Amino acid sequence: RPPKPPPPGAPTARILFLTDLHWDRQYVPGSAAACPDPLCCRGAPSEGPAVAGFWGTYSKCDLPLHTIDALLAQLPNSTSHTSNSTGNGTGGFAAAYWTGDIPAHDVWQQSRGDQLRALRTVTALLRARLGGLRVFPAVGNHEATPVNAFPPPYVRGNRSAAWLYDAMAEAWQDWLPPAALHTLRAGGFYTAQVWPGLRLVSLNMNFCSQANFWLLINATDPAGQLQWLMGVLADAERDGEKVHIIGHIPPAHCLRSWSWNYYRIVNRFEGTISAQFFGHTHLDEFELFYDEETLSRPVSIAFVAPSVTTYINLNPGAPQTPPRVPPAPQSPALTVPPTAGYRVYEVAASYPGSSHAVLDHETFILNLTEANAAPPGTPPRWQRLYSAREAYGLPAAFPADWDRLVRRMQDDEQLFQLFWFHLHKGHPPREPCGGPCKAALLCALRSGRAADPELCRPLRPTLPFPRIQELWQQRQLC
Repeated sequence: RPPKPPPPGAPTARILFLTDLHWDRQYVPGSAAACPDPLCCRGAPSEGPAVAGFWGTYSKCDLPLHTIDALLAQLPNSTSHTSNSTGNGTGGFAAAYWTGDIPAHDVWQQSRGDQLRALRTVTALLRARLGGLRVFPAVGNHEATPVNAFPPPYVRGNRSAAWLYDAMAEAWQDWLPPAALHTLRAGGFYTAQVWPGLRLVSLNMNFCSQANFWLLINATDPAGQLQWLMGVLADAERDGEKVHIIGHIPPAHCLRSWSWNYYRIVNRFEGTISAQFFGHTHLDEFELFYDEETLSRPVSIAFVAPSVTTYINLNPGAPQTPPRVPPAPQSPALTVPPTAGYRVYEVAASYPGSSHAVLDHETFILNLTEANAAPPGTPPRWQRLYSAREAYGLPAAFPADWDRLVRRMQDDEQLFQLFWFHLHKGHPPREPCGGPCKAALLCALRSGRAADPELCRPLRPTLPFPRIQELWQQRQLC
C-alpha cells in the first residue's frame, strides 16, 4: 500500500534537520585558510591572500560557534527570532532531528574532554536558541576519540564508550524520555514518540561503520541494535504507529553484512517505516530501497542532507548560477567534497490515516562571500536554495517519485546537471559531471545497500561496478 498524498486541508508539519555542524573552537578569523595540516583556519593571523573569513571559509576548515549560533538565531522557533529574520519563510517547526558530528576534524589532537566540551556546548546552544522545541539527536562518527572508535556494549571499563553515552544522556535528558535514555546509555540508540501516531528511532550507525575497527570482532549486529530495531518496528506495526528512522552514516555506506540485513528489515516493515534521514557525506543526495524480489518496486528512501560545515572546500552557500545549458560531458572523478546548508522537511502531520511521510523538503544556504564582506555586526542572511518538488517537478516526494527522477535524469541532461548543482549546495566543482561520474552518481542514488551491482544494472550510462565503487571511494572523506 504505497503512501497517498494528504487529503485537502490535512495538517502538515515542518521538521528542522541539522547534521555535521563540526564546531572548531580554535577557528580564528584572519588565520591561514590554506595550510599543510588536515584542518586550517586556526592559529595566528595570516598575511597571505587566503585568510579565514569571520563567518566561515571555502577551504579545509570547519565553523566557528558564532556561525552555528547565527543559523539557529534566524530560525522561526528561535528565542531571538523576529519578523525581520530571513531564511525560513513563515511557520515554525514541530520537531528537530540532529544527526551528529559535533566536533571539528582535528582528530589527531582530540581528547575525551574536547569531545565532551563540544557535546555540551552545542547542545546548550540548541536548547537556548530553540527554546521548547523538542530535539531528537543521533550519534555521529566524530563524537568519539579516537574518531570512529565505538566498541560494542559488552566492552567494559575504560575502553568502553560509557564516558560518551552517559554524557549524552545527561545533556539530552530534557528532550528524551527515561526509556530512551536507558538504551542511549547502553548503546547510543533509542526510540521515542514524536507525536501521536509517529515514533522515532535513532540508530547508532557507528555499529555498521567501515572505519570502526571494533567491528572486526563482530560486524553482523555487534550491539544487538538490528534485533532491537525489529522489536521496535513490530510493536509499532501492532500499535498502528508510523516510524521515522534517523542516523548519521547512510545505510549504503555501511559494512555489507549489516547493510544487507538492514535492507531486509526495511523491506519487511515498508508499511511502518515512513521516512529515513541521514547525514555524514556532507552532500545533498538520497538512497532508494527496492523490493528484494524484483529490485524494481521502490519501497523506501533514505534522505541524505548536506552539512552545516564548510569542510572541505564547501560553503554553506555562495551559489553559482543554476545551469541552463548542460556543460560538455567529461569524465571527472567524484573527488570534490560537498557544500553546506541545512534542511527543512515537510511531513504529513497527525490525523487519522496519516502516512507521516515526507511531502517535500527545502534546503537553505549561507552566501559566505556576501556575509564576510558585510560590515561587522551584520547578521548573516541564510537563504532558500530550492524546494525538491518545485525544482524537479515531482508530483509528490514518495519513493516512487524519486525513482522516476533517477530514470528521468538518465536522458534529461539539464535535469541531471541541476541535481549535480544542488548536490554541492549550489557550488559544484569546476569540472562537469558526465560519463563515469554520472553513472556512479545515478548508481549511488539507487543503492540503499552496500556493494550490490544488481541495483545499478537497469541504469544508463553503463559502467563496470568495480569502477563505480572506485569513484565512490574517492568522495568518502568524512
